[in-house]
Amino acid sequence: MMMKRSLVQFGMMALVFLGGCSMAPEQLRITEHDAAFAPGTIIATATGQPVTLEQLLQDLEQVQVIYVGESHPDPNHHTIQRDLIEALQAQTPDLAVGMEMFAMPYQAILDRWSAGQLDEPRFLELTHWYANWRYDFALYRPILTSIKAHNLDLIGLNLPFHIPPKISTGGIASLLPEDARHLPDRIDLTNPAHREYVKTVFESHHIRGRERFDYFYEAQCAWEDTMAAAIAQHLGTRKMVVIIGNGHIIYKFGVPDRVFAHTNALFRTIYPAPAGTEVSADIADYIWVSPSRSHGTRPSHP
Repeated sequence: MMMKRSLVQFGMMALVFLGGCSMAPEQLRITEHDAAFAPGTIIATATGQPVTLEQLLQDLEQVQVIYVGESHPDPNHHTIQRDLIEALQAQTPDLAVGMEMFAMPYQAILDRWSAGQLDEPRFLELTHWYANWRYDFALYRPILTSIKAHNLDLIGLNLPFHIPPKISTGGIASLLPEDARHLPDRIDLTNPAHREYVKTVFESHHIRGRERFDYFYEAQCAWEDTMAAAIAQHLGTRKMVVIIGNGHIIYKFGVPDRVFAHTNALFRTIYPAPAGTEVSADIADYIWVSPSRSHGTRPSHP
């Protein structure tokens, strides 16, 4: 019954998206394919063709880790994430949800939320939401309410939020021992494609005290290897949905490939992208077209 209700929710959401196209004709284009796709379309990038929700869920049955990206301030992306969690939970009652939005030291608090022991105001206080993540909690409320309603394990993946800026400023070697202890044993700095991508991000940032790209890249890799290690640590034999920024799953070399190096667990990446943009087919396994939305964003890189 839960599965049927989740599919109905998805169908309604797709109709809303598609209906909106009469007023907002923007569509998403994939660089390698001569086609345009309306909001609500799920595209399998291996073929460049749309798939139904049922086809997507059938494919996801075959894998253990599912990365669902986001542009942090976009509520459309969080709706996709919440509804996908609902659909997967109906298939997999022991589903776990890992979230970039929480640092690992808060795990005991996250366990209490999943167990229904905290109301929202106390949860925000104990996780220091507006000191750490800082985006409007309303964006994530539907996701976290669903996790709590189904008693799903909620896993904090991130470094303590004060650490990446310190690495960006002085490098990993500059960290005090109490900060360095949060890093994984190995941080991979060797992927040239990943390094080139992060360099393009660095060149769009101009923050005083963070002028050295080598430090910026160390921060990015420390950040992503920490999240990868946390996923691997909590994965076991169950299935996990990972809620994470698009920049960490793009081309798979941020977090997904690092987790695979730890676990050999099969995975898929789902990349929400707004209509009116163009993306490359190799950006993810699936591209989910969301309505176009004009908004400012807080930088999501260290």
